[in-house]
Amino acid sequence: MDSLNREQRARLVNRIENPKAKILFIGYSEDKTILINSLTENHCEVWHTDKKIDSTSGYDLVISYGYRHIIKKQVIESSSTPIVNLHISYLPWNRGAHPNFWSFYDCTPSGVSIHLVDEGIDTGPILYQKYVNFTKDETTFSQTYRRLVSEIEQLFIDNLEEIITKKFVPIPQRRLGTFHRQVDLPREFSGWDSEIRGEILRLDNLLQV
Repeated sequence: MDSLNREQRARLVNRIENPKAKILFIGYSEDKTILINSLTENHCEVWHTDKKIDSTSGYDLVISYGYRHIIKKQVIESSSTPIVNLHISYLPWNRGAHPNFWSFYDCTPSGVSIHLVDEGIDTGPILYQKYVNFTKDETTFSQTYRRLVSEIEQLFIDNLEEIITKKFVPIPQRRLGTFHRQVDLPREFSGWDSEIRGEILRLDNLLQV
């Protein structure tokens, strides 16, 4: 590690002799995602933090999943290793906050994307992507969110070897797509357990008055 400060910020999840890769996992911890365990099972040494990072030095790869901070431009530009982000939308649609809500409200595709981080918000080149069709039993925002989480974690696991060995092929995003901020979520929204079809109709009626 190149600095005591960074060691203090990132917690060592597992120590492995001659690891396949040394990974900084930023965002969700082991109790929130199965991906950290999947990485350790594949002989990767994993460090974790949900704090703001000021460097990626000393790591072979950075994985961002459920990370609540914007990575600074200087960190991205100085990084000698890829920073890979997991986002539960079918990019370029629904960049930013609450992608599952906006895919229904805006009638845009639902899906999951794994992409490289660049200076924009969810604008980096796509590594892996999957369009998701929900079943007739997945009728609430909570149910569809859980499905998207399951799909993106499985997409990561299915491509884990390519990801940790950095043998992926980035594909630039080719459309403007859509973007939403946290504050864009309607104040009148009933909540994540509401039934999607009825809630969208209700919001349409309220917001068009």
